[in-house]
Amino acid sequence: MNQLIKDVSPGSSPLEGRIAQRNDLAWALAVGGISTVLAAAALWFTWHFAATLFLIFAGILFGVFLSAVTSLLGKVIGGSHGLRLVLVCVVLTALFAGISMMGGSTIAQQATLLSNTIKAQIVKGKAILEEHGFDTSFMDLSTTPTTAETAAAQATPRSLPSAGALASGGGAIFSQTLKLLLGAVSAVGNFFIVIFLGVCFAAQPAVYRNGLLRCVPRSLRATTAEIVDDAGDVLQRWLLAQMITMTAVFATTAIGLKIIGIPGAFILGIQAGLLAFIPTIGAILGGAIIVLASIASGWIAVLSAFVLFLGVHAMESYILTPLIQRQAINIPPATLFAVQILLGMVFGLWGLALALPLMAIGRVVMDHLGSDLDPETAS
Repeated sequence: MNQLIKDVSPGSSPLEGRIAQRNDLAWALAVGGISTVLAAAALWFTWHFAATLFLIFAGILFGVFLSAVTSLLGKVIGGSHGLRLVLVCVVLTALFAGISMMGGSTIAQQATLLSNTIKAQIVKGKAILEEHGFDTSFMDLSTTPTTAETAAAQATPRSLPSAGALASGGGAIFSQTLKLLLGAVSAVGNFFIVIFLGVCFAAQPAVYRNGLLRCVPRSLRATTAEIVDDAGDVLQRWLLAQMITMTAVFATTAIGLKIIGIPGAFILGIQAGLLAFIPTIGAILGGAIIVLASIASGWIAVLSAFVLFLGVHAMESYILTPLIQRQAINIPPATLFAVQILLGMVFGLWGLALALPLMAIGRVVMDHLGSDLDPETAS
C-alpha cells in the first residue's frame, strides 16, 4: 500500500513532469519570440531614424568633450563644475567668433577659389580622357550646352516663351531655392542641436547617468554603471587626443601649403584638420583634395604637396596616434577600416564619421561582458 502511494504521489508523477517540461518549453518559446520581436523593432527603429540617433550621439560626444575640458580646467583653477563649464563655453564661443570675424572673408574667398580650381582640373582630366576614347559622362559637372547645341540654338528663331513655360520655369526656380533654403536651415539646425545637447549633457552629467541606470533592472545596475563610466573615460581620452591631432594636422598642412605656394592654403588646412577626425579614410580624402588643388600650380607644387601629405600622414599615424591615443583606444586598423566602410555604405557620412567612437563603446561593452571568460582577467 505504501509503495502504491509513492507511485501516485505528485513528486513522482510522469504526467506532471511532462506538464512541467511543456510549460518550460512554452515559456522559453514565448521569451524567445518576444526577444525576436523586440530585436526586429529595434533594428527597424534604428534603420528609419538613424540620422536622428547619430545626431543625438554627436551631441553626447560634444558633451563628453566639454566635460573633459571642464575636468582638466578644474585641475588648474578649481571651482565649481558649473562655473568652469561656463568659462569653457565662453572661451570656445569667443574663439569661434574671432575666427569667423577675422578669417571669414578669407575662408569664403579661398573656398570659392578652391572649388573653381578643382572643377577646372576635373574638366582638364575629362578632356584628356575623352581624347583617349574613355566615356566621361559620369564626370559632367553641369548641363553646359556643347558647341553644336549652341549653334543650333542660335539658328533657331527666338520667340517669347509661353505662359506654361514661364510657370514651369518659375516653379523649378522656386523648388530649387526652397531646397537650398531647407538644406541650409537643416544644417544650421543640426549644428545648434548638437551644441544644445552637448551643453545640457555637460551641465548635469550625473543626472543623465542616473536616469539611464534607472532604466536597467537592479541586478544589472552595477555592471551597467561600470560600463557607462568606462565608456565615458575612453571617449574623453580619445576626444582630447583627437583634438590635439586635428590641431596639429591643420597647422602643419596650412603652413606647409603656404610655404609651397598653393592657393587656398588656409581652407585646405581646415579641411585636412576636420577630416583627421575620420581615421584612415579622412587622411586619404584630405590628401586627394590637396593634390588635386595643387595641379594648377605646376608639377613641382604637386610633388611638394604630395610629399607634405605623406609627411603629415606619417606624423599622424606613427607619432601622434601612438603617443597620444595609445591609452585611449586600441582597435586594429583592418577592423576599424572594415567597420568604417560598412557604416559609411549603410548610414552615409554620419556612420563614417562616428564609426570610431561607436566601436570604442562596443569594445568597452564586450570587454565587460567577456571578462568572466577571459582567463587572464579571472586570474
